[in-house]
Amino acid sequence: MVVEGKEDNDRFFIIQKGNVQCFKSSGSGVKPVLFGPGDFVGVVPCMASHLQIETAIAQTDVVAISVRKEQYPDLIVNNTPVALKIIRTFASRMRQMNEMLTKATLNSVVSDTSDQIFRVAEYYEKAMRLDVAVFAYYQYLKTRPVGPNAEIAKQKFVGLKQRTHAVYYEPTEEMSRTYPKDTMIFSEAQSGSDMFIIQNGDVSITKVVDGNEVTLAVLHKGDMFGEMALLENKPRSANAIAHSDCRLMVVNHANFNQMVSTQPQLISRLTTTLAERLWSMYRQLDNATLQDPFQKMLDMLSLQIEKQRIDIDKMTTKAQQTQLTPKDLANMCGIPNEQQPRAIYDFSTSSHVKIVDGKIYIKDVPELVKQAAFYRKQRQEATVQ
Repeated sequence: MVVEGKEDNDRFFIIQKGNVQCFKSSGSGVKPVLFGPGDFVGVVPCMASHLQIETAIAQTDVVAISVRKEQYPDLIVNNTPVALKIIRTFASRMRQMNEMLTKATLNSVVSDTSDQIFRVAEYYEKAMRLDVAVFAYYQYLKTRPVGPNAEIAKQKFVGLKQRTHAVYYEPTEEMSRTYPKDTMIFSEAQSGSDMFIIQNGDVSITKVVDGNEVTLAVLHKGDMFGEMALLENKPRSANAIAHSDCRLMVVNHANFNQMVSTQPQLISRLTTTLAERLWSMYRQLDNATLQDPFQKMLDMLSLQIEKQRIDIDKMTTKAQQTQLTPKDLANMCGIPNEQQPRAIYDFSTSSHVKIVDGKIYIKDVPELVKQAAFYRKQRQEATVQ
């Protein structure tokens, strides 16, 4: 039905009869999945407008409905439950992918417990990011007011609060909130049911594992986040931190349900956002299989280019200035703190980039993307052997 790496992404399929097995290339860690009637195939690359991320093969005679991307808005209007099922399926798969990425990147997993909130607070305090730490200490106290670390958390919170700028310790009825740079919007393992749409600024999505921070994504104006807690009513799976001063629109259960029935374009946008994020997670799993820190950083930079869906063959200017620092890139790769100085030096002095005002400038985008693809292919071939 579909083949990994191919460009036939203008449609997806809704299975009506039979079974389809979907699998990704060896070494990725993604287990084959068998889909049946009512399930969807190829929807992630279709809605994200990227290459196919897995191969799908019919295991029996199959009857499926082909849905083109341009038909999706009509599907939302005429069959909202199907669209919502796609979104909820995405949310569930994203939670699974978060766990896989954390394990693949740092060889560890994180439980959604109050103890994790305390570890998050400790990590950011040690990193001297006190506006983040004080918020996490508060959320731990709220969750475990008499927990094993409650007295320590209380002392830390009281000591830090007066000299920090954290905002919105508690949810409000405001539809729009403003967060100063480097303040926490929510902590992993924290309960919550609000989704956010970025109206201005940037937001980092991170996880803290074994004393290391992994940057899962840096989101920008128009992006959505926090949807998994809204859709699944489960603890937050990652931290959201203001990467710059930002203004956010807040979507809760009440106004989300209203938007579903009155604003089909929101559902379309949410589907596309989740599809893009899932595609990126699958692609990050490929990055996690690379062993060499320099190769990981180069490939992660290539991924940021791929997210923009730039046709590199038609680029009039091959060079590109990014807003990423080498430190941002190292965190995205999950490179341990003790290995980062060497990795950042090797990357910053390579022939592919130069550092301008602390930000990464790519000298030749097509060449960088080509080199990163070579590293991934080399790794896949080594895994097969």
